[in-house]
Amino acid sequence: MGTGDWGLGGDEGDEDDGEVIFLITNHQLSIINYQLPITNYQLPITNYQINTMRILFVAAEAAPVAKVGGMGDVVGALPKVLRQMGHDVRIFLPYYGFLPDKMQIPSEPIWKGYAMFQDFSVYESVLPGTDVPLYLFGHSSFNPRRIYAGEDEDWRFTLFSNGAAEFCWNYWKPEIVHCHDWHTGMLPVWLNQSPDITTVFTIHNLAYQGPWRWYLEKITWCPWYMQGHNTMAAAVQFANKVNTVSPTYAEQIKTPAYGEQIEGLLCFISGKLSGIINGIDTEIYNPANDKYIAQTFTTETLEQRKVNKIALQQEVGLEVNSKAFLIGMVTRLVEQKGLDLVLQILDRFMAYTDAQFVLLGTGDRYYETQMWQLASRYPGRMATYLLYNDALSRRIYAATDAFLMPSRFEPCGISQMMALRYGSVPIVRRTGGLVDTVSHYDPENEAGTGYCFDRYEPLDLFTCMIRAWEGFRFKPQWQELQKRGMNEDFSWYRSAQQYDNLYRSMYGLPPREEEPTSEPKLILTEANDKS
Repeated sequence: MGTGDWGLGGDEGDEDDGEVIFLITNHQLSIINYQLPITNYQLPITNYQINTMRILFVAAEAAPVAKVGGMGDVVGALPKVLRQMGHDVRIFLPYYGFLPDKMQIPSEPIWKGYAMFQDFSVYESVLPGTDVPLYLFGHSSFNPRRIYAGEDEDWRFTLFSNGAAEFCWNYWKPEIVHCHDWHTGMLPVWLNQSPDITTVFTIHNLAYQGPWRWYLEKITWCPWYMQGHNTMAAAVQFANKVNTVSPTYAEQIKTPAYGEQIEGLLCFISGKLSGIINGIDTEIYNPANDKYIAQTFTTETLEQRKVNKIALQQEVGLEVNSKAFLIGMVTRLVEQKGLDLVLQILDRFMAYTDAQFVLLGTGDRYYETQMWQLASRYPGRMATYLLYNDALSRRIYAATDAFLMPSRFEPCGISQMMALRYGSVPIVRRTGGLVDTVSHYDPENEAGTGYCFDRYEPLDLFTCMIRAWEGFRFKPQWQELQKRGMNEDFSWYRSAQQYDNLYRSMYGLPPREEEPTSEPKLILTEANDKS
């Protein structure tokens, strides 16, 4: 079998048969020997403009219209910045039943297709607040007002991926299809037969790997060359590039502790695996002009920040005291976020110190109940809000002295970057994206942006929180620590540059030369200059 049989445009006569040998031991999948017949394959560059690419983002979420987790932030923000860099970037998203409440959608589709014995329609709109074209995949399975859950989740997202492939082949042909998580995992497999379309697969949450191979074979087309026991495993094998949302997490998922049973496969494809840190929208989340906080501030007017602390204390029912050490936590209440550690030490911490604590989030009923009961033991010092509220979360970021994030694992994390942006010093466990975004505070050398601990142990978290509580007493040094965090660059412009280089690497092109941009590196300073 030659590479030409794969539809990859290889030289005639080249023989490079694919071979895979698996060993199943105690339900563990180990890869002994594996070769794909695409080794040393050079992608064609036909009618290709070096600094302009046609890129289609295919995902289940896109902020602000459909967001559950970090994937929505990436898909909602990254295309906008890439378009500013000159690329023709568009988004392909399911037409959820609630979308007409959030945006204008034409009544007539621009194209109709057929996949998995189903008719579907594609509607064209624009992502609100941007100039990014948004294609909506219309099918009755997405009419319910939900993004996830439901017995048909595997089937409808496989249909969505199949529809996206048909769209690429028959309506708008991109040069790069950027796929996100298992919902789009079959796209790299299907598009493997199109040599003029390359694929990037981004892993946001490795724990969810999609339907098994046997189920896929029952509901959709599985090419004869397809390999992988589930959607995620197939995606990472056939995508031209695979990336996670932080460099450290990209290394961690190659170990049994984080690899979710496919660490062997991820080690094998490590040559095309990388990590790129997510960003935050520094225009929307800017303490210099945020309309949701009581008092705007910059690094030069940090003293004014205490107005936000007093306002938050009044809002959530804490004792009004600008000198109290106030810790905040905005999170999903699940084990991944370290709630089991927090419950083991928070009572002792509150009893030992005079600190205050405020929690915002929802999640598992057990953690909600435990945190609620704990707050009742410390009236005036601890407040628990079991809800999601973006405006309140910003006020917590802008008011708290420290932000707690002791995650068991964290692919990237957005909250710690938001906390740094608003001057709240992070207390984090060194894992995943937290390693890449928060550096440990070294008072002797006046370096670092937060307090970090390594082992996932209650005593280590307790010790780290005590160190932060003691460090807060030294106000000049604490303010310098806050300023270093606020001066960190977590804009999407930095991340977009790395994604641009990732796209270019698939065509053997050198990194783009950095060009001056009108976007200031530190928006805080710009805002202060205007004042």
